[in-house]
Amino acid sequence: MNEPLAQRLRPKTLADVCGQQHLLGEGKVFRRTVDSGKIPNMIFYGPSGVGKTTVARIIAENSGMTLHKLNGTSCGTGDIKAVLADIGTFSASGGILLYLDEIQYLNKKQQQSLLECIENGTVTLIASTTENPYFYIYNALLSRCTVFEFKSLTEADIEMGIRNAAGRLSEEDGCPVELAPEALTYLAASAGGDMRKALGSLEFAVTAAEVQENAKHITLEMIQQVTKRTAMRYDKDGDEHYDIVSAYQKSMRGSDPDAALHYLARLLEAGDLVSACRRLMACACEDVGLAYPQIIPIAKAAVDAATMLGLPEARLPLADAVILVATSPKSNSGEASIDAALADVQAGRTGPVPRQLQNKHFDGEDAEVKGQNYKYAQAYQNHWVKQQYLPDVLAGTTYYQYGDNKNEQAAKIYWEKIKKE
Repeated sequence: MNEPLAQRLRPKTLADVCGQQHLLGEGKVFRRTVDSGKIPNMIFYGPSGVGKTTVARIIAENSGMTLHKLNGTSCGTGDIKAVLADIGTFSASGGILLYLDEIQYLNKKQQQSLLECIENGTVTLIASTTENPYFYIYNALLSRCTVFEFKSLTEADIEMGIRNAAGRLSEEDGCPVELAPEALTYLAASAGGDMRKALGSLEFAVTAAEVQENAKHITLEMIQQVTKRTAMRYDKDGDEHYDIVSAYQKSMRGSDPDAALHYLARLLEAGDLVSACRRLMACACEDVGLAYPQIIPIAKAAVDAATMLGLPEARLPLADAVILVATSPKSNSGEASIDAALADVQAGRTGPVPRQLQNKHFDGEDAEVKGQNYKYAQAYQNHWVKQQYLPDVLAGTTYYQYGDNKNEQAAKIYWEKIKKE
């Protein structure tokens, strides 16, 4: 059996794990709890290849309890029942620890089947997931567990793991593996915080390397050949997708064109033209808005051009538009205004449309005041006349507050002058 390098190199102790020092560092609550031997129910949440499974296995194998391992992608209700059947048996006298990988793939009924035994302590659960547990795990199960977030590994963490792996491969093959410094740096950077990905690329390069001067020399060119298009985490249905599109829009909103272009590049590299266009339009309307109203047709034209061109040429109009949105003055007065109006409508504060605005010109016999009495604004000086437009229940309500940008302040000055006259 050809066991992958990442599997062969799994650390045996928490001290050997690369990264996650916010959890595993000496004195941290997580580390102290695990070292105490009293294992609570836990859920590990984070991207792939950052040590969730490794840490869970180390804890499980040193717990003194009977260990059962299941994977949510392949196990069924029968597998869970088989684990629960061990409760109270002689073989499980020290307790049962269930390690459940990819728990997000279990349906609600399967997750519910674990509730009673977790509640009474006959089973201790350690679960791991790459998806946000607050969205994918049943609330009743979630409330019985403590969630710990595992973060993407730093390049320094990845470099440490690569060095250890190169040493291990040297021992296994009986031939030194020499990794050029620039190759090490490139491989660590291209892994995107995923140790498993880095080790897989390293193993591929070492396997292909020829022995020269009694050693296998791994060059930058070799690493570049096996790491193309692997550096970025992206899943159109997962957390990473929403993190990237969120950062993309927030960078434009925050007037940082460099960051906005970075996240645009990540979306385009992943082929997600739809999200790149949609968030650009949203930002133009929501965050620039009335400070520069011409931005909306400009952004729309860029989106139309990008859609017509397709990738890779779509990057050209989108880059122009993203820079323009990021460097434009900002105003969210339009968003705030419509949200305030929607809040009143949703709360039932509506009332009948004022008579002078209704689309009927004849009154019923029961009308106390005859005639529509609508004042046609265009017939008055400056095309404005004082008249009630809101329903009676909302008369005097103000939704729109002028923004402090040049465009809206000019409109404010204009209308204050007209209405004063």
